Amino acid sequence: MDKNKTFKYIIAIVLIAFALLTVFMSSSVLFDWFGIRAKEGNYVPFIVKTNLTMGIIYLIVAYGFIKSKKWAFWLMLSAALFLFFAFAGFYIHIHTGGLYENQTIGAMTFRILFTLLFAGLIYITTNKKT
Repeated sequence: MDKNKTFKYIIAIVLIAFALLTVFMSSSVLFDWFGIRAKEGNYVPFIVKTNLTMGIIYLIVAYGFIKSKKWAFWLMLSAALFLFFAFAGFYIHIHTGGLYENQTIGAMTFRILFTLLFAGLIYITTNKKT
């Protein structure tokens, strides 16, 4: 297997692993599986639902990326935009007195940066001239 294909599969595996972790954790909080909801403290439901949606989108993007579809980049970029809007809504939630955990700010920032980074990696990998 050549170096480019190996790099592509590493990107896909990391994206799939992050997606599965995201789906598991978000659904565990929403549906209170394994008592995780109690451990989360003051979670914000629309942020958890956004994260669950992103996990599903990451899986779709990983499929498109493995199949070398150009739409995978655009879907990942759209996911980043969606996360940015959710973060703006979260900011409004905070400043209107809504309950939240401080770690959510860092987690959302990480998720936005992760999504943008992987959108860039997908773009570079799928548009590379062979």
